Amino acid sequence: MTPDDRSGPAAPLGTQRTESVDGITVGHRLMEAEEFELALSAYQRAASETGVNAEVLSGMGSANLRLGRLQQARTLLEKAIEQYAESASVWNNFGVVLISLGEYQQAQQAFRVAFGVDNGESELIRQNLILANRLMNELSAEIAREYDFSLVRYGNGSYLLLGNK
Repeated sequence: MTPDDRSGPAAPLGTQRTESVDGITVGHRLMEAEEFELALSAYQRAASETGVNAEVLSGMGSANLRLGRLQQARTLLEKAIEQYAESASVWNNFGVVLISLGEYQQAQQAFRVAFGVDNGESELIRQNLILANRLMNELSAEIAREYDFSLVRYGNGSYLLLGNK
């Protein structure tokens, strides 16, 4: 198809682009628009254009998270962390995946790292860390209710925690 074969009016003067927008930017815009499947496609396009880097992996992981594909999101975000451990947003998104999978202790650790990398500046990360701490406390309380624990002195100043279910 040549430019002359296209139907419709021509673009207004000054609006034609000579180069396309990169897949990462398109993916980010689609994520903001909550078009997660299209965002995933844009990130995959970015991977084919620029290679698989931490930003592409993070974008793909975040899109999979929003699509409910938690295991894929986890795998992609773990790879992103390996490449770019200094990214608070990658650690935060990884923590969200872990919370969604019910892995509260690991999520708590991920949020702590995100909080540290971010120097405590992000309110969102702080709120996620608070949530993870609360979930850990609730889980601990539930375990304590489920088992009737007994402390038994074991040896020289050591104690053994026994669960009497």
